[in-house]
Amino acid sequence: MKKFASLLFVSILGGVISIGAYKFFSESPEKVEQASVLEQSAYVPTNFVNNPTTTTNAAAAGIDFTEAAEKTVHAVVHVKNKITKVAPRSIWDLYNGTGRPQTQIGTGSGVIITPDGHIVTNNHVIKGSNELQVTLNNNKNYIAKVIGTDPSMDIALLKIDADEELPYISFGDSDNAKIGEWVLAVGNPFNLTSTVTAGIISAKGRDLNEGDNLRQSFIQTDAAVNPGNSGGALVNTNGELIGINTAITSQTGSYIGYSFAVPSNIAQKIVSDLLEYGDVQKGLLGVSGGSLNSVVAEKLGTDETEGFYVGKVFENSGASKAGIQEGDIIKKLDDVKVARFSDLSGYLSSKRPGDIVQVTVLRDDDYETIPVTLTKEEISNSVNLMNMKLENLDPQEAEKYSIESGVKVVENNNRQLYSELGITPGYILVEVNGKKVKSAQGLKNIIDSYGEDKIQILAFLNTKGQYERFIFR
Repeated sequence: MKKFASLLFVSILGGVISIGAYKFFSESPEKVEQASVLEQSAYVPTNFVNNPTTTTNAAAAGIDFTEAAEKTVHAVVHVKNKITKVAPRSIWDLYNGTGRPQTQIGTGSGVIITPDGHIVTNNHVIKGSNELQVTLNNNKNYIAKVIGTDPSMDIALLKIDADEELPYISFGDSDNAKIGEWVLAVGNPFNLTSTVTAGIISAKGRDLNEGDNLRQSFIQTDAAVNPGNSGGALVNTNGELIGINTAITSQTGSYIGYSFAVPSNIAQKIVSDLLEYGDVQKGLLGVSGGSLNSVVAEKLGTDETEGFYVGKVFENSGASKAGIQEGDIIKKLDDVKVARFSDLSGYLSSKRPGDIVQVTVLRDDDYETIPVTLTKEEISNSVNLMNMKLENLDPQEAEKYSIESGVKVVENNNRQLYSELGITPGYILVEVNGKKVKSAQGLKNIIDSYGEDKIQILAFLNTKGQYERFIFR
């Protein structure tokens, strides 16, 4: 009997220890894991970091995204780009110059901006298409036609014909968007329709090709944007369109980084031009130069590290007629601060020829505001470089060499380049100083910005499609 009582006591004691151990090891890690989640929460304001009860939702306290999402999700569409090419499938096809049709399908997003079916998307979403199919949020399909494009800003305008009025998103004022403001990205990543993600505006006036003298001025956001989001909507908490999602930057090619959107004021102006004129009307200020920073400022002997330094004023331009001078530092356009080239180019992209812009310059330590009438930008199809004449590629030549851009040598009167280096008519210039040459106008912008004497590297495709690179010392 005593032996039985001892066994019973030991059993009860063992049970108590087991239950206690279970409670310790099962509950304690849960608290540790919860704390870990709190430490890793995103978008938590700094004044909430030390509050152990804070969650990620507290970061957006008082902000309701549901109304903006409901307003916009039905006006963002899925765009399918069908591209059919004839390509060789065997050595015999290659030898005989024949091939078989091959079809590729690309996908992206678009934004309905009018109830009768006008849609804004990215140019790269619809480029090279044989057929464009648009799928609405209610799964209805339509064939879209291209109204016009602006490759320089990566914007395209489409049109579908529906039997009913369509939901659409109104343009907002992207100039009024503020850094730190909450935004939603609406699109169709990875063929997942009607996807909404949230983030904040991380920066404005972002130039992804600093120094190229291209008109880039993106809104940067940390809202999750992935392949397939291109052409989708960036909206504020009121559901207004403030940008067209265009590009991402990350180490993986998917969202681990930042995304970039064309500001709505630029996109709206492009759309209006395409509908009214059939092409994009670009207002020209008539200056070239570069952004200021501490290094440039030291070379120029100025204390200013923000603004656009005017290195050249072009004859008969609006700037020349208004009295803008070489050495001026442009600090403002109307009420928009100019800290770098992208601020200047982005604002001018929302203007047309004939518009008057109040240009505030710093000259001899004094500020002066000068009204400048913008002139029409003449788009050139040819350009001269080092005594060579180069012209834009036609689509057939670009397709033949499987390239997207470049300019072709049509005349070469430079004896060294022709006789010694063998650069003959038919060569295609694809890079200057490591920067891609997209068109004759783009090459002209590079020459105007840097001058021929600063060109050290030229890269060509020869007439056999082989890459050749020449370095000049």
